[in-house]
Amino acid sequence: MGIQFILCFNKQGVVRLVRWYEQLEKNEDTQAYISSIYKLLSSRDHKNQSNFIESFTEKTKLVYKRYAGLYFVMGIDTKDEEAIHLSNIHLFVEVLDAFFGNVCELDIVFNFYKAYMTMDEMFIGGELQEISKEVLLERLSYLDGLE
Repeated sequence: MGIQFILCFNKQGVVRLVRWYEQLEKNEDTQAYISSIYKLLSSRDHKNQSNFIESFTEKTKLVYKRYAGLYFVMGIDTKDEEAIHLSNIHLFVEVLDAFFGNVCELDIVFNFYKAYMTMDEMFIGGELQEISKEVLLERLSYLDGLE
Protein backbone atom coordinates (compact mmCIF):
# COMPACT_ATOMS: atom_id res chain seq x y z
CA MET A 1 0.00 0.00 0.00
CA GLY A 2 1.18 3.54 -0.70
CA ILE A 3 0.15 6.10 1.89
CA GLN A 4 -0.72 4.74 5.33
CA PHE A 5 -1.71 8.06 6.89
CA ILE A 6 -1.59 11.82 6.43
CA LEU A 7 -1.14 14.14 9.41
CA CYS A 8 -1.02 17.87 9.82
CA PHE A 9 -0.09 19.37 13.17
CA ASN A 10 1.27 22.64 14.45
CA LYS A 11 4.58 23.32 16.25
CA GLN A 12 2.95 22.59 19.61
CA GLY A 13 1.83 19.13 18.45
CA VAL A 14 -1.88 19.92 18.11
CA VAL A 15 -3.34 17.82 15.30
CA ARG A 16 -5.19 19.83 12.67
CA LEU A 17 -5.83 17.15 10.03
CA VAL A 18 -5.53 13.38 10.17
CA ARG A 19 -6.56 10.68 7.71
CA TRP A 20 -5.79 7.00 8.26
CA TYR A 21 -5.69 4.71 5.24
CA GLU A 22 -4.39 1.69 7.13
CA GLN A 23 -5.23 0.54 10.64
CA LEU A 24 -2.64 0.58 13.38
CA GLU A 25 -1.65 -2.61 15.12
CA LYS A 26 -4.20 -3.78 17.69
CA ASN A 27 -2.08 -2.79 20.67
CA GLU A 28 -1.10 0.67 19.37
CA ASP A 29 -2.79 3.77 20.73
CA THR A 30 -3.52 6.42 18.09
CA GLN A 31 -2.70 9.37 20.36
CA ALA A 32 0.56 7.80 21.51
CA TYR A 33 1.49 7.06 17.88
CA ILE A 34 0.87 10.66 16.81
CA SER A 35 2.69 11.93 19.89
CA SER A 36 5.76 9.85 19.06
CA ILE A 37 5.75 11.26 15.51
CA TYR A 38 5.54 14.80 16.87
CA LYS A 39 8.37 14.24 19.35
CA LEU A 40 10.56 12.76 16.64
CA LEU A 41 9.94 15.56 14.14
CA SER A 42 10.14 18.45 16.59
CA SER A 43 13.54 17.27 17.85
CA ARG A 44 15.14 17.13 14.39
CA ASP A 45 17.53 19.73 13.00
CA HIS A 46 15.52 20.93 10.00
CA LYS A 47 18.44 22.72 8.38
CA ASN A 48 20.84 19.79 8.40
CA GLN A 49 18.61 16.71 8.26
CA SER A 50 16.42 15.42 5.44
CA ASN A 51 12.65 15.34 5.37
CA PHE A 52 12.64 11.54 5.46
CA ILE A 53 12.75 9.15 8.40
CA GLU A 54 13.61 5.72 7.06
CA SER A 55 12.51 3.35 9.78
CA PHE A 56 9.84 4.87 11.99
CA THR A 57 8.34 1.40 12.37
CA GLU A 58 9.22 -1.84 10.61
CA LYS A 59 6.74 -1.10 7.80
CA THR A 60 6.48 2.70 7.86
CA LYS A 61 8.69 5.53 6.65
CA LEU A 62 7.86 9.14 7.40
CA VAL A 63 7.99 11.91 4.83
CA TYR A 64 7.32 15.39 6.13
CA LYS A 65 7.57 19.04 5.25
CA ARG A 66 7.20 22.04 7.51
CA TYR A 67 5.38 25.07 6.15
CA ALA A 68 5.44 28.06 8.51
CA GLY A 69 3.94 26.69 11.73
CA LEU A 70 2.51 23.44 10.34
CA TYR A 71 4.02 20.02 9.76
CA PHE A 72 2.53 17.92 6.97
CA VAL A 73 3.45 14.26 7.42
CA MET A 74 2.83 11.14 5.37
CA GLY A 75 3.43 7.66 6.63
CA ILE A 76 4.38 5.53 3.63
CA ASP A 77 5.38 1.96 2.92
CA THR A 78 9.09 1.25 3.35
CA LYS A 79 9.39 0.30 -0.33
CA ASP A 80 7.91 3.57 -1.65
CA GLU A 81 9.93 6.43 -3.08
CA GLU A 82 10.16 9.32 -0.61
CA ALA A 83 10.66 12.13 -3.13
CA ILE A 84 7.35 11.38 -4.85
CA HIS A 85 5.46 11.68 -1.59
CA LEU A 86 7.33 14.85 -0.68
CA SER A 87 6.11 16.36 -3.96
CA ASN A 88 2.58 15.13 -3.11
CA ILE A 89 2.75 17.01 0.18
CA HIS A 90 3.90 20.11 -1.66
CA LEU A 91 1.06 19.80 -4.19
CA PHE A 92 -1.46 19.39 -1.36
CA VAL A 93 -0.19 22.56 0.32
CA GLU A 94 -0.18 24.45 -2.99
CA VAL A 95 -3.80 23.44 -3.64
CA LEU A 96 -4.80 24.45 -0.10
CA ASP A 97 -2.98 27.76 -0.60
CA ALA A 98 -4.76 28.48 -3.88
CA PHE A 99 -8.15 27.31 -2.60
CA PHE A 100 -8.04 29.36 0.61
CA GLY A 101 -5.99 32.22 -0.82
CA ASN A 102 -2.76 32.11 1.21
CA VAL A 103 -3.71 29.35 3.65
CA CYS A 104 -2.80 29.54 7.32
CA GLU A 105 -3.46 27.40 10.37
CA LEU A 106 -6.64 29.32 11.21
CA ASP A 107 -8.08 28.55 7.77
CA ILE A 108 -7.61 24.85 8.49
CA VAL A 109 -9.04 25.16 11.99
CA PHE A 110 -12.18 27.07 11.04
CA ASN A 111 -12.70 25.46 7.63
CA PHE A 112 -11.48 21.95 8.39
CA TYR A 113 -14.22 20.44 6.24
CA LYS A 114 -12.79 22.24 3.20
CA ALA A 115 -9.30 21.02 4.04
CA TYR A 116 -10.62 17.44 4.29
CA MET A 117 -12.54 17.96 1.05
CA THR A 118 -9.25 18.94 -0.61
CA MET A 119 -7.50 15.90 0.84
CA ASP A 120 -10.29 13.60 -0.30
CA GLU A 121 -10.18 14.98 -3.85
CA MET A 122 -6.44 14.29 -4.03
CA PHE A 123 -6.08 11.01 -2.15
CA ILE A 124 -8.41 8.03 -2.13
CA GLY A 125 -7.59 4.86 -0.22
CA GLY A 126 -3.99 5.88 0.29
CA GLU A 127 -3.30 6.53 -3.38
CA LEU A 128 -2.88 9.82 -5.23
CA GLN A 129 -5.84 10.30 -7.58
CA GLU A 130 -5.22 13.67 -9.20
CA ILE A 131 -2.00 15.57 -9.87
CA SER A 132 -3.33 18.54 -11.82
CA LYS A 133 -3.64 21.61 -9.63
CA GLU A 134 -6.05 23.23 -12.09
CA VAL A 135 -8.37 20.20 -12.18
CA LEU A 136 -8.33 19.97 -8.39
CA LEU A 137 -9.16 23.65 -7.96
CA GLU A 138 -11.95 23.38 -10.53
CA ARG A 139 -13.48 20.42 -8.67
CA LEU A 140 -13.07 22.11 -5.29
CA SER A 141 -14.72 25.34 -6.45
CA TYR A 142 -17.62 23.30 -7.83
CA LEU A 143 -17.99 21.36 -4.54
CA ASP A 144 -17.64 24.57 -2.55
CA GLY A 145 -20.47 26.10 -4.58
CA LEU A 146 -22.80 23.24 -3.64
CA GLU A 147 -23.01 24.42 -0.01
